[in-house]
Amino acid sequence: MAERAFQISHRLGISAAVFIAALILSALVAVAMRAEGEFTMTPGDWAALRFTIWQAILSAFFSCLFAIPVARALARRRFVGRSLLITLLGAPFILPVIVAVLGLLAIFGRSGLLNDALRAFGFETVSVYGLLGVVLAHVFFNLPLATRLMLQGWQSVPAERFRLIAQLGMPPRMVFRLIEWPLILRIVPGAFALVFVICLTSFAVALTLGGGPRATTIELAIYQAFRFDFDLGRAAVLSLLQIVVAGGAAVLALWLIPQVSFGGGLDRMQARWDVRGGLQRGIDAGFIGAAALFLILPLAAITLSGLRGLGDVPLHVWGTAWTSLWVALVSVLALLVLALPLAGWIATTRRASVETVGLLGLAASPLMIGTGWFIIIFPFADPADWALGVTIVVNALMALPFALRILVPVMRETVQSYSRLTQALGLQGVRLWMWILLPRLRPQIGFAAGLTGALSVGDLGVIALFADPDRATLPLQMYRLMGSYRSEAAAGAALVLLVLAFGLFWILDAWGRRHAIAE
Repeated sequence: MAERAFQISHRLGISAAVFIAALILSALVAVAMRAEGEFTMTPGDWAALRFTIWQAILSAFFSCLFAIPVARALARRRFVGRSLLITLLGAPFILPVIVAVLGLLAIFGRSGLLNDALRAFGFETVSVYGLLGVVLAHVFFNLPLATRLMLQGWQSVPAERFRLIAQLGMPPRMVFRLIEWPLILRIVPGAFALVFVICLTSFAVALTLGGGPRATTIELAIYQAFRFDFDLGRAAVLSLLQIVVAGGAAVLALWLIPQVSFGGGLDRMQARWDVRGGLQRGIDAGFIGAAALFLILPLAAITLSGLRGLGDVPLHVWGTAWTSLWVALVSVLALLVLALPLAGWIATTRRASVETVGLLGLAASPLMIGTGWFIIIFPFADPADWALGVTIVVNALMALPFALRILVPVMRETVQSYSRLTQALGLQGVRLWMWILLPRLRPQIGFAAGLTGALSVGDLGVIALFADPDRATLPLQMYRLMGSYRSEAAAGAALVLLVLAFGLFWILDAWGRRHAIAE
């Protein structure tokens, strides 16, 4: 499209980029000034750094290791419910972390199904608290993501190659060595990098399943310095350490992370003549069944225990459910205000530096931003009064990288397809967006909005730093119920939170798809 047609969009995109950079940089400057040049590390800080990196490495390793056979099996098998299972692989990404943790405890916890079975057969029980629990939870969240990425790779192999293999009569081991192994080597580094970065800044998992000197991440140490010691200086030093670790990893990962297609794996199945043996069919069925049980059992446990515990949910918790809902809706609005002009700017600008502005959310830790803004607000006002406002902004920033990955490709395609038409009609500014861009972006806008709403309604991050008893969200109240050993009430609250998260995603995504324009 003509450059003049996008002058307003460029200005709005630049304004959004400046606003994002100002929010993050001001938090970083506040943290650096509070540290006052004292960057000394205590033995506990070094231990937190080592644990943060080690658990992220293990989480990424096992997520990718188990994703390889699952994706391979899904890529070469037809069965009833395959599309539903692949859709289910997207569920953990929008599942509130605190809800998933409660579900995992119902299966793997001290009184969970696994330990009950071990006790019944006379074996020693296992504890999911500490490193094991953190890695287990991260694998639960990221195994589906790694599987979807690898499944996209298998779907990209031309069907003609498998026809040629069948004609040549190659055995399965030759197919693996010539086609599948090079494919794995190409995809796994990007999947590993993405999962590694996500696990570096996973605060809620460490808060609920970590703790103790041997299982404390940097973000958990920041929280402890805030809530228990109110040592803003140490929290600032740890925040700088976190931005160096997470930011450096995010920059390196951007070179490796592949594009995520949220419909990957749902395309036309490729015929595979090389995998019709009974042994291979049994192995694939075993991996698919194990992955399905790993995902379904915690969700089923939460649903059943939640139904039993609904009557035990205190009245004030229902009030926080409404708070979480409107915070999530405002976060969606803030996300769209930032993401749409940024996507328009990125789509019409070829400079790579423009796109990296919107990806700052991958490099900036939510707790680092929260720490910086707590330091900024504290001398002038009660930070608790700003708890929900800061939470809304941080929710939007954290969802922005994913929203841009959803919006920008379609925006670029629309810009290229309708360039001559808009020039001929003289469309620009508001009319260009209302008549051309927004109608064709509605499915992506709905999906991005649903994703943001689900992530925001279940967030347990910045609110844990700022909140007081009068300004809590449902995830925070659920965490407090778990801490006070009110397991039935916590399960009931978890079911409410689960319904809110999936309901928001379904409603917003369905709105986008229902108003889609058929090309």
